[in-house]
Amino acid sequence: MKWFAAVLGLALVLLQYRLWLSEDGVRGVIQMRAAVAAQRAQNDRLAERNLQLAAEVRDLKQGDEALEERARNDLGMIATGETFIQVLQDRNSPSVSGATPAAPPTRSDAH
Repeated sequence: MKWFAAVLGLALVLLQYRLWLSEDGVRGVIQMRAAVAAQRAQNDRLAERNLQLAAEVRDLKQGDEALEERARNDLGMIATGETFIQVLQDRNSPSVSGATPAAPPTRSDAH
């Protein structure tokens, strides 16, 4: 009976080792769950991107507004009858955002 108990104890230890420490045990399950969660997050991001691209394709196929916007922004085109005006800024002059405000006008109360 002692041999039988020893064999069962040894089998229990080996099974516990395999359950907790082997690649196909608990550690492997935890790693696989993390990998699945990461893949689902990536799939969600790609699905959102696909929806945006599908909406853009639909706009380009159906409406002229999206096509016109692309032509203006990407190709620099202008419509018939429009005049293109480009404003260049001198590198030595302060930018609009960096300009100092002018002092307010003073009032003279002596009449």
